[in-house]
Amino acid sequence: MRHIILMIVLGLSLSMTAVAEQKKQLGNWDVHYIAFPAPLLTPEIATQYKLQRSKYNAVINISVLDKNTQQAQKVAISGIAKDLQGRQQALQFSEVTEGDAVYYLAQLPFRHEQRFSFTISIVSGNQSQQLTFDQTFYVD
Repeated sequence: MRHIILMIVLGLSLSMTAVAEQKKQLGNWDVHYIAFPAPLLTPEIATQYKLQRSKYNAVINISVLDKNTQQAQKVAISGIAKDLQGRQQALQFSEVTEGDAVYYLAQLPFRHEQRFSFTISIVSGNQSQQLTFDQTFYVD
């Protein structure tokens, strides 16, 4: 439940038309993900989570829940962002735990109107899933 609170807090600091949380069901998990330009964060939230608010940085936020119990899952997570020219950037996720909530944050530098295809590997025990999504970022 606390991950939803973080998403709401992040969402309140964002323009509601600029970004929306997304969810995919992967195996036994509900995977919530959101990617948005870092300046949309309030300075206080950026400081709290040690995120850089450059207009050329994006934030990727992922949380993994058991699809039946909706309990947050601790997982091993890694990922790659690939642009349209085929250049790849590894994503360095940091785990954030607040009470029962667990989420993973990474930052990604980008240029205006740059589109990325994300491939995120999520592993826990004998379960391994891959989250894929596309996102275009704009510099304001």
